[in-house]
Amino acid sequence: MISQDVAPYAVRLEQARGRLYPEPEAPTRSPWQRDRDRVLHSAGFRTLQYKTQVFINHEGDFFRTRLTHSLEVAQIARSVARQLRLDEDLTEALALAHDLGHTPFGHAGEDALKLCMKDWGGFDHNTQSIRLVTLLEARYHDFDGLNLTWETLEGLAKHNGPVKRPTPYLAEYDSRHHLDLTSFASAEAQVAAMSDDIAYHGHDLDDGLRAGLLQMEDVENLPIVGEALARARLGAKVTESFDRERRIRNETIRRVINVLATDLTQQTCANIAALNPQSADDIRNAPFAVVAFSEEMAQANKEIRKFLYARMYRHWRVNRMTRKARLATTEIFGILTEDLSLLPDGWRERAKKADEAMQKRIVADYIAGMTDRFAMDEHRRLTELSVLG
Repeated sequence: MISQDVAPYAVRLEQARGRLYPEPEAPTRSPWQRDRDRVLHSAGFRTLQYKTQVFINHEGDFFRTRLTHSLEVAQIARSVARQLRLDEDLTEALALAHDLGHTPFGHAGEDALKLCMKDWGGFDHNTQSIRLVTLLEARYHDFDGLNLTWETLEGLAKHNGPVKRPTPYLAEYDSRHHLDLTSFASAEAQVAAMSDDIAYHGHDLDDGLRAGLLQMEDVENLPIVGEALARARLGAKVTESFDRERRIRNETIRRVINVLATDLTQQTCANIAALNPQSADDIRNAPFAVVAFSEEMAQANKEIRKFLYARMYRHWRVNRMTRKARLATTEIFGILTEDLSLLPDGWRERAKKADEAMQKRIVADYIAGMTDRFAMDEHRRLTELSVLG
């Protein structure tokens, strides 16, 4: 029997709602440990190694990828979950799975697929994550997808809070496996989502400084970041070291992440004390997201996000790569939907048996599963005469 020492408001084993396709329980692992392991061993998780956040994969080996980002989110999420006495394994499974549906080229690829699919049900990376783990992964004899637990699927579906207008696929899946889309998700899912924000701010600042898109002077007046930088400079002891600036940058980012995670934990503890939840459903049915930053920290986060959009995500160097990435994604989609015979084996057979709407969706699935490098190679194979198919 798996033991569990968690708070009353945590997701509890005795209240678990099972899987769409019933399976015998494992004697040595909880259902959420199994979910985590299935995510880690999935093809979708491996491709995150070559899907990048802001920078395209070939731009440098030291920038974050979706894989390293997911690992950082999982580390922060487990730490916060431990302080809140939540189920750490479910929290970790959600943190590791939250980006599975992302396209190549980051948000540029997603924006392109959204436009391509606007008349065919749209495209959304959160729904694509659900689609991947419930349909596209093919690892088992008895079912498509990974057959994850209700609690993990609920957390993925409600990644950004209650879902008022579900996408067609999410609505269809919900009709078969009701995920209570209109309520909040569990505290574990909320921690994973907020840890995503913490990791984003930390590593995007780090990558921006490392790439030279931002300078230390640019962030001196940012809330949280400016104070962290000042303290890092004050504590720098290796004044003659050739890597002094790198050490200061690393210390600054470490301090930023620590301040955000500490505030999140403290404010959530205050929210829990005020709500006094006695079950996971009390968290789900609360009139607000229980896992949250303080008002002051939430405002500071908005300012950091606004700064990053203006100074980094819209930097002319990033704009150039974003434009090329959108163009490549759009051209791949157009070529493949116009001539399905160009799809690889398996994908081609499925598409030719489908109606027009499903053909578009199959091509979108194919593109969404590409890494940055594969997408660039596929674009060359489809458009350049000198490249063999």
